[in-house]
Amino acid sequence: MSGLTIGYALTGSFCTFEKSVEQMRRLIDEGHRLIPIMSETAFSTDTRFGRAQDWNREIEELCGHEIWHTIVQVEPIGPKRLVDLILIAPCTGNTLAKMAHGVTDTAVTMAAKSHLRVGGPVLLAISTNDALSAAAQNVGRLMNTKHIYFVPMAQDDPENKPNSVVSDFSLLPAAVLSAVQGKQLQPVLLQK
Repeated sequence: MSGLTIGYALTGSFCTFEKSVEQMRRLIDEGHRLIPIMSETAFSTDTRFGRAQDWNREIEELCGHEIWHTIVQVEPIGPKRLVDLILIAPCTGNTLAKMAHGVTDTAVTMAAKSHLRVGGPVLLAISTNDALSAAAQNVGRLMNTKHIYFVPMAQDDPENKPNSVVSDFSLLPAAVLSAVQGKQLQPVLLQK
């Protein structure tokens, strides 16, 4: 299935931006149209993984669309049915918590809420150091929420970061196709 319009959202797990941008390219190559969305933090923060200005330029050039990074920009997504899917890749533990508790104070959480209110699918590619500790209850709550799907995930460094989980970004295109069909790509938990 090609030709989907995907609201592709990034939150502040900056260490996975490179993987995420690779998958943006892949989705575009497969014929999908991407509307980039970023949390205000992801849009404006320089880190050891790159300057915000450089990431923003690369993403806008790749997608051929300006980055939506305010609540006002993304609120019409649901009512106007602007996308087929909201994809949050990476999705931080902070964003998981906000979504699990109905907090919509960023462009990304508002985009998800707006799309969910019309029954649209939301796909999460989590990347968080506390997925198996403080964020575990939020992962569980969202796994049990209608229209929310996950890119399969695994512990990324069990020895040094036993609570950390990152989605397998290479499975993102397959997870997109499953989510728009109303199915969770299996298995959700991967062995690395």
